[in-house]
Amino acid sequence: MHALDVSEADFEEKVVAASFKLPVVIDFWAPWCAPCKVLKPILETLAGEYDGKFRLAKVNSDENPNISARFGVRGIPSVKALVNGKVVDEFTGALPEGQVREWLERIIPSPSEELRLAAQQLAASGDVEGALQKLTEASALDPVNEWVRVDAAELLLHKGEMDEAQRLLDSLKDADVLKDARVLQLKAQTRLAEMSATGESEAELAAAVTADGNDLEARLKLANVLIAGNRPAEGMDQLLEIVARDRTFKDDIGRKTLLDVFNLLGGGGIVPEYRRKLSGLLNR
Repeated sequence: MHALDVSEADFEEKVVAASFKLPVVIDFWAPWCAPCKVLKPILETLAGEYDGKFRLAKVNSDENPNISARFGVRGIPSVKALVNGKVVDEFTGALPEGQVREWLERIIPSPSEELRLAAQQLAASGDVEGALQKLTEASALDPVNEWVRVDAAELLLHKGEMDEAQRLLDSLKDADVLKDARVLQLKAQTRLAEMSATGESEAELAAAVTADGNDLEARLKLANVLIAGNRPAEGMDQLLEIVARDRTFKDDIGRKTLLDVFNLLGGGGIVPEYRRKLSGLLNR
């Protein structure tokens, strides 16, 4: 069903949960609202025309004040697009059909995005090869969509195909994509994985550091082996020691690698503590 009335009783299921499968357009209206009566048939007609590319959820704001309050509705008609549980676009007032259609085009996935979504579902089910094939098709349809390359790089990293993942990440140019937290994590992961492939054991590297505290090459390798072994705190301690001993070593590699680890860990947990430690060393 492309258009339906929803209430507080079924909102979570028919709107929020559904928005993880397709865009849901929420129309907040009331029986006394004249502009609502103009907009409502336009939305219903377009829901039928788009044939399942989005769901229209009609919410009587008088009967469902809690939903209206939750979405900050101050005037009606108020129309909000929900994707993956979040409002991604909205408008207020009775727009003409042409403008509503333009608005819908911004929220409905392109053929490339539909393939990307299908790839995400395949990856979640464990079919990584099938997901990569869908992403290849998506990239062929829309070579400019850099998020397709990001998704592919993430899957390739999980497969251990570091070189191909690195190639895709190096090809990214869009400023918004490059500063995205997930992209920063993936780039950090590839750099750290490359650096941890030393060919020397943790015991050998630890012995070298114990024998000569200024063997920063061995200390750096030890740090990366520890981080790759899921012991980030111990690895970051070694990197802090490199920063403390020689900021010029390999063009400040100790500090740069710490920043990669912060990105990889996502900024939570022990990261604030180590940010403070790094800041203390840099400002002493």
